[in-house]
Amino acid sequence: MASDRPGEDAIQDPLFILETGEVYRNPTEVKMSQIVLPCHANHCGELSAGQLLKWMDSTACLSAERHAGCSCITASVDDIHFERTIGVGQVVNIIAKVNRAFTSSMEVGILVTCEDLYTDRQWKVCHAFGTFVARRTEAGKVQLKQVIPRTQMEQMEYSLAAERRRMRLIHAEIITDLLSSSTAQLGECQEYQDAVPAERTRVESVELVLPPHANHQVSTFGGQIMAWMENVATIAASRLCNAHPTLRTIDMFHFRGPSHIGDRLVLKAIVNNAFKNSMEVGVCAEAYQGGEPLRHINSAFMTFEVLDTDRKPCTLPRIRPEPVDGKRRYQEAIARKKIRLDRKYIISCKQTEVPLSVPWDQSNQMYLSYNNVSALKLMAARNNWVLNSEKNKVSLYTLEENQMLCFKVETHVNVPAEQTFHLLSDLRRRQEWDRHYEECEVINQADEEDTLYRIATPSVSKDGKGQDFILLASRRKPCDARSPTTTRPLQASSPTSPQTLLGSPPASTAFSLPAATSWRPTGTAWPLCRPPHCDTAGLPRPTLPTRGKVVISRKE
Repeated sequence: MASDRPGEDAIQDPLFILETGEVYRNPTEVKMSQIVLPCHANHCGELSAGQLLKWMDSTACLSAERHAGCSCITASVDDIHFERTIGVGQVVNIIAKVNRAFTSSMEVGILVTCEDLYTDRQWKVCHAFGTFVARRTEAGKVQLKQVIPRTQMEQMEYSLAAERRRMRLIHAEIITDLLSSSTAQLGECQEYQDAVPAERTRVESVELVLPPHANHQVSTFGGQIMAWMENVATIAASRLCNAHPTLRTIDMFHFRGPSHIGDRLVLKAIVNNAFKNSMEVGVCAEAYQGGEPLRHINSAFMTFEVLDTDRKPCTLPRIRPEPVDGKRRYQEAIARKKIRLDRKYIISCKQTEVPLSVPWDQSNQMYLSYNNVSALKLMAARNNWVLNSEKNKVSLYTLEENQMLCFKVETHVNVPAEQTFHLLSDLRRRQEWDRHYEECEVINQADEEDTLYRIATPSVSKDGKGQDFILLASRRKPCDARSPTTTRPLQASSPTSPQTLLGSPPASTAFSLPAATSWRPTGTAWPLCRPPHCDTAGLPRPTLPTRGKVVISRKE
């Protein structure tokens, strides 16, 4: 089954043996295994997505509480992509562990796999990240202890958690900016004679929160709310297509407030827009007690498909939006689809499927930056490099995987770390020491840590022409002593630049910091593609890196 993160299938932690001789296990790790019974399934004999969400939330909450040592609540869940359905009689295995703790919140990684007991096969269903917050105690706000990553994968997830947190904090702002800037481009809603009226798909349902629906903190279980929301969303989607839909994606969402035993939970859903093979359903959960006004608990957007007998998506009927608010939701769904595809295409695909050139705009800036940093760390974390040659204290490593040949050159030099970082992270200074850079200029300062550059490179032959590249360079200072400092360019196409992008972008840099300092990196890694005019003998010489290990990697 396809992985939903770059390089996820390629990197696995070997067994980590403690000094006592015992095999290491993450202290926050919680496992849950459930056999799917008919009471958990829909009429198609498949596990209800709502039931799976309840199990995922429960496992993740237990992991968060194991680390925090106190009660925790679900604050948000990142995008969830369901790649496979699960049948009755199969076993669901869920593993959750805390990747990183911040002040009072923590990120919990959740991996769901399915196991067939009769064929002894296992496959991945989905991978998600939830944010949990430690509840205040009588002593006041809880200050969480830091996670100490021990294995290679834990160190990588620890570092990437900070990058994912950046995305969460500006997610709403990205949506708002895109919607405001895209209204004119989206145009008017098209009228279709055979379109299904959106009001036909509207669903409203009320649930009374009883003790079985509450967690051990007497609050409505977050997974239960998600299950109820999935239920009304499925009904709305079914009314559009007159068939049983399959939930494919849940967009990132946040819980806005708590719900408690005795609350009446009002759940509303409607199909916002129908595309060729998918539809977006908007869901809202509100709560009240007695005569008090409704309290907003949560809103989510879910994407459904209808599959034929060969498990291929069917063509869906068009939808006719309601006046005013319906048309607004119709257009907003188009904008959200763009962001959804950007996130899935840039972040979720395997590294071997990432294109050499990615269109850049402000709405996908954060996702491109995340892919920049995560791809570098995933490449640097690989432990199956093969030493091919060693000469003059320079070691050449290769890695052949998924029809790609990667090179890594490693040497040791003595240059102050801070000087090295500023030299390598500012591409305008690259031509001072790299003969493969003829020109470099800033064309867009996306933010304080991400910059778009235009790079001019020389020709391979005497009579040939040079080539231009547009690169998005991301640089990161460490959040703490365990975070690496990174700089990595990704090739991108800018709407303000007419250049045609070919081939692969030049190198990248990353620094791994020892625990005792925040500005003395011990390594430099350049795991990106070389320009097409560079031959193997033309590897750039690492003359100005930092104290410690220098790594230069390139893909053929």
